[in-house]
Amino acid sequence: MALTREEREEFLAEPHIAALSVDAGAGRAPLTVPIWYQYEPGGDLWIMTGLDSRKNQLIQAAGRLTLMVDRLEPTIRYVSVEGPVVSTTAATLERLRELSARYLPADKVDGYVDFAWKNHGEQVVLQVRPERWVSSDLGQV
Repeated sequence: MALTREEREEFLAEPHIAALSVDAGAGRAPLTVPIWYQYEPGGDLWIMTGLDSRKNQLIQAAGRLTLMVDRLEPTIRYVSVEGPVVSTTAATLERLRELSARYLPADKVDGYVDFAWKNHGEQVVLQVRPERWVSSDLGQV
């Protein structure tokens, strides 16, 4: 059964690891990789990735991407959202901290942020406007 707008936005706002998919060009299947993301109901979502990464190059060329998140418990539920990239900005330490705190235990955030800021190279934040949604909750299958 499809989720209501409120249910799908609330589910996407939870800290799931997303599968990001983007067109990889002629003769290639889409690039699909796991990624952390941030989303608040009713707004745009954002991800952070390396400026020179293949993922960023493909996203910039395609101009859009899809994120899919799912869970198995307590019911099988998923939300997939597709949309255009509406802005690309340089990553900041504050954004890295916000995203890291969403996924990591509080006592691990500072160490990870310090390591990532020093070792992951130049990062960008891509803001995506959700346009198309696909969602379902399969109940107690």
